[in-house]
Amino acid sequence: MAQIFHHSTNTIARVSIYGAVIVIALLGFALNVVNQTSYVTEVHNARPQPVPFSHKHHAGELGLDCRYCHSSVEVSSSAGMPPTQTCMTCHSQIWTSAAMLEPVRASYRDSKPISWTRVNAVPDFVYFNHSIHVAKGVGCTTCHGPVAEMNITWRAETLYMRWCLDCHTAPEKYLRPRSEVFNAYYQPPSDRLALGEKLMKEYKVQKLTACTTCHR
Repeated sequence: MAQIFHHSTNTIARVSIYGAVIVIALLGFALNVVNQTSYVTEVHNARPQPVPFSHKHHAGELGLDCRYCHSSVEVSSSAGMPPTQTCMTCHSQIWTSAAMLEPVRASYRDSKPISWTRVNAVPDFVYFNHSIHVAKGVGCTTCHGPVAEMNITWRAETLYMRWCLDCHTAPEKYLRPRSEVFNAYYQPPSDRLALGEKLMKEYKVQKLTACTTCHR
């Protein structure tokens, strides 16, 4: 019987198969690289806000405690956004005619909340509780970055699952005393791991890595 396919067909088939595998691998690698860029993660990208609120000025220069505005952070899953009344506690007396604060004054006059743009948020299928992290000694800057240096707030971390697991698998690397949780300028001591291990026992911190911890 005459040969139907040329001898080179086997070579072409092998090259096609190996080539397809290589192309798929390269595409997967490229997709992973893109997925880490700020274009996707929005890390370090300041998002426009209806009022150019500066954490650097309020938390850094003036030294306002995080809880003054985020009043529910110790008792709720949500840190909470400050109502306009909180802003007007000060701004009914200072910078009362500043043009940039007109949206704040309008919100107060009209009893209409300011529509702030969310900067840090996990997907709807992820459960996250601020209060439990605060109680276990996780500082604000651990997740939110150097907030006291941000003129306009930007996302400091990807908030990807692998990033969360870095802490959940080794919490001793990230814990601080509860008295320092809201200290925007906290610097860990040289014996950070020893302190972390001590705090793990004192605060009864567990290495929670089960899927149901966050996906409920």
